[in-house]
Amino acid sequence: MSIADNIHRIETELAGTAARLCVVTKTHPVEKLQEAYDAGARCFGENRPQEMAAKQPQLPADVEWHLIGQLQTNKVKLLAPFVHTIQSIDSLKLLREIDKHAAANNRTINGLLQFHIAQEETKSGLTLPEAEEILKSEDYKQLRHVRLTGVMGVATFTSDEARLRQEFRELRGYFERLKAAYFASEPAFREISMGMSGDYRLAVEEGSTLVRVGSAIFGSRG
Repeated sequence: MSIADNIHRIETELAGTAARLCVVTKTHPVEKLQEAYDAGARCFGENRPQEMAAKQPQLPADVEWHLIGQLQTNKVKLLAPFVHTIQSIDSLKLLREIDKHAAANNRTINGLLQFHIAQEETKSGLTLPEAEEILKSEDYKQLRHVRLTGVMGVATFTSDEARLRQEFRELRGYFERLKAAYFASEPAFREISMGMSGDYRLAVEEGSTLVRVGSAIFGSRG
């Protein structure tokens, strides 16, 4: 199936759910991203800031760029002029840096707090107490150019559906706890980014609002 066929199939599956598609475009050439754009995709997710910054000028201006990989503070300036959402926020230090560079570009950048929900220790992310410590801090309350809009998590790489559901429910629980305690009056705090090519259907059933799908659209990278 073509890139367009795959996008249309997934969009059809998502119709009527709370979830929308973020196409994971990392390592793929601009020509393939343009195919995805022509098929109607507007949310593109990249892992590496340098790669995203190189591709961005070559694509239409209405692409909604999401950074989904780990972000070092010294790379924030590459993305600050255009990035829509940074899905991988895991420290107050990173939030401060995003705020600083967003202000310099006269913008507000959206961000998701990344939680560690997987069994694999190699996957990064916050614990709930760490996230709450950030949100309670005076430093966080002073930030004006970064806006937290939800949570993100990467589930264990497994075919065990019960395990995956448990992890997705854990992330949804974190979202609901933070929403009630810190963002009850902020409608922008609404995103639960979870689910990838192998498990997005389960994630949608468990409340995902953003699924990050790459290989199910472009095929596996050789």
